[in-house]
Amino acid sequence: MPIPVKKALAHLRATDSVLAGVIDRVGPFRARTSREASHYGAVLHSIVYQQLSGSAAATIHARVLGLFGGREPRPRELLGTDDAALRAAGLSGQKTKYVKDLSAHAIKRGFPMERLHELDDAAVIDTLTQIKGVGRWTAQMFLMFRLGRPDVLPDLDLGIQKGMQRAYGLRRLPTPTQVLRRGAVWAPYRTVASWYLWRLLDLPDE
Repeated sequence: MPIPVKKALAHLRATDSVLAGVIDRVGPFRARTSREASHYGAVLHSIVYQQLSGSAAATIHARVLGLFGGREPRPRELLGTDDAALRAAGLSGQKTKYVKDLSAHAIKRGFPMERLHELDDAAVIDTLTQIKGVGRWTAQMFLMFRLGRPDVLPDLDLGIQKGMQRAYGLRRLPTPTQVLRRGAVWAPYRTVASWYLWRLLDLPDE
């Protein structure tokens, strides 16, 4: 990830003693960015994986790529693929519509699919959420794990809310507004803080 990790960790430790303890428990920051060949392929991957377990999603994703010889399809290829073939690969009817809409946007004149890395965070979210099936959460995951943006805090994410509840000993799950308020001190490295909250949930209770 193109994030200055040492600087980020120093900032997070200095501004939040609770998060400093979480960092100590979790260990080194090991987030990685997506290896998809294109931004289009990364969003396609995200849509396929929505609301599925990792193994099931990986199987379906591989089957979809298998329709194109095991490689990432070009948008026009996927757009021209029969819906029945995509359904047979394991996509739901809804996700079939989503990947077709993604493909239609990708070839639309003026739509900056492969220039998303040139946009600021807000513009990336505004652009991606024009695609059916791509909400703010998916756009935030793209920012974090495709573009490696350092200051993203997915306030709607249940894992972030649970991680914050556990880290700070909160009686109730924090609301998205409370997540943003508590996480404000982590800027400009909220992506790193978010990763630590997710990983905290993998550890046993103390």
